[in-house]
Amino acid sequence: MRILTASDRALLVEAADLDEAMRLNLAWDGVPGVVERIPGARTVLVRFDPLRVSARELAAVLESTEVDAEHVPHTREVTVPVRYDGEDLDEVATLLGVSAEEVVNRHLSAEWQVAFSGFAPGFGYTVSTDPLFDVPRRSSPRTRVPAGSVALAGHFTGVYPRESPGGWQLIGRTDAAMWDIDRDPPALLSPGTLVRFERVRAAVAGALSPDSAGSLTRAKGPASDEGVLRQAQQPNPGIEVVRPSLQLLVQDLGRFGHAALGVSASGVADRTALRDANRAVGNRPDAAVLESVGGCVLRFRGDGVAATAGAIGELTLTDAAGTTRTIPQGAPFATADGDELALGHPARGLRYVIAVRGGVLAPQALGSTASDTLAGLGPAPLAAGDVLGIGDAGHLSADPHPQPRALPASGDLVELDITLGPRDDWFTPAAIETLTGQDWTVTPRSDRVGIRLHGETPLERSVAGELPSEGAVNGAIQVPPDGQPVLFLPDHPLTGGYPIIGALTDRCLDLAGQLPPGARIRFRVVDAADRRSSPSEPQHRSGPDDDAPRASANSATDSTEKSPS
Repeated sequence: MRILTASDRALLVEAADLDEAMRLNLAWDGVPGVVERIPGARTVLVRFDPLRVSARELAAVLESTEVDAEHVPHTREVTVPVRYDGEDLDEVATLLGVSAEEVVNRHLSAEWQVAFSGFAPGFGYTVSTDPLFDVPRRSSPRTRVPAGSVALAGHFTGVYPRESPGGWQLIGRTDAAMWDIDRDPPALLSPGTLVRFERVRAAVAGALSPDSAGSLTRAKGPASDEGVLRQAQQPNPGIEVVRPSLQLLVQDLGRFGHAALGVSASGVADRTALRDANRAVGNRPDAAVLESVGGCVLRFRGDGVAATAGAIGELTLTDAAGTTRTIPQGAPFATADGDELALGHPARGLRYVIAVRGGVLAPQALGSTASDTLAGLGPAPLAAGDVLGIGDAGHLSADPHPQPRALPASGDLVELDITLGPRDDWFTPAAIETLTGQDWTVTPRSDRVGIRLHGETPLERSVAGELPSEGAVNGAIQVPPDGQPVLFLPDHPLTGGYPIIGALTDRCLDLAGQLPPGARIRFRVVDAADRRSSPSEPQHRSGPDDDAPRASANSATDSTEKSPS
């Protein structure tokens, strides 16, 4: 095997083939210091806790693994009914040199097993022993693939659990629920499952096997009449959304340990801001908060204590009598029934974090209230009129003296530490120099999934072709064919097929979550092979002048360093 650096907290292990990758993934269950494993087509991404084991120590343990099993055991069997009427069926037949009917018949007769999950919750990469199925992805991905689409790419069959972009070849449709949060396991096509596809000629209301019964669900959000966040169902105390921001979400530290189901951790984009806001009001560090991209207006129900951290902008509190006062950044302030908190457009940073004493109450999905915008897990984005409850007022000792943070404004230059790999060898030496030698601008085409960057010189690849799907970490720098990188944020897909040239160190993730459009990035390579803690703090320079004084941004510490990221 070959072991590559995926970040300062992750290694990517290359296996000989898919079968070996699956067996190695099983063999590493319980290895000390390992936080999570994400198997891919020929790799296993191993995330670890650097406080317990260094990358070098872990690599030695992984290299010494002996695998005796010849085959991966299957966990259960399911039947998936399919209407073979996909838009790409005839094109797939042409690519494979057979008739469309033969494609269907061999798809039905092949023995399929789920090798791994990724891309989205419930998306299982299912492989067979039939050598016919080796299909290239579409040259131009679709921006919208309907839920239930049965598709081929490479040696795999997959079923899209929800509407999403995608570049796989569509051969049919199914009404089977690929993901149901109330089912055990929630993913119908979980790793190890044996799958039999069954042809149906007419619409089917759900799957034909007990295992696949149910429907695609998500945690009830505030936009649902049945959600627990609606105003009519929520007693005092609470928080009412008067005017939402561009994106107003409920967040916490995220949901961990579900990568095998295709579920990423998600969670707040700026853990430092979450920690600071919760500490200011006396909450536990993992209490749920609101995350707001830009300004918004909130109304408090009942008396309480709140604090705002993260983005820096004008904060005002207006009471029921119309008296307005300025609220200090990061410090706790008392709220009375009817008070309205107005957050102005950020002058620095991008995302506000609003904490209330007792924590925000919201529906949980897999043990977390985090809103995953890519997967559709957790509460939906908040809208005007939505009301959220507030938890028990019992609290820890509050910290009324927050540490100041230097966050970037549009045009500022930010220096971020990265580790190279795992696929830096897919790029020319000139591309590596370009990655670290030029500024990259944050474009408006950015969200919680990733930041789209633009540089004057795109990154040039030395290896052409497609990369078999493999795991990706938060902070990964993925490079599409146009050579303009995408910097992954918390809601990124767990697996992907574009090469990753490097990844942010853990300390830089929070600052990345605060980068506004127009900010400039300069990447700085560090070597984290032997580190049990993260390297130096990220830096940013104020204003467009490269010679301007530097200011450091606080890094994630304390409880956030002890939690998976």
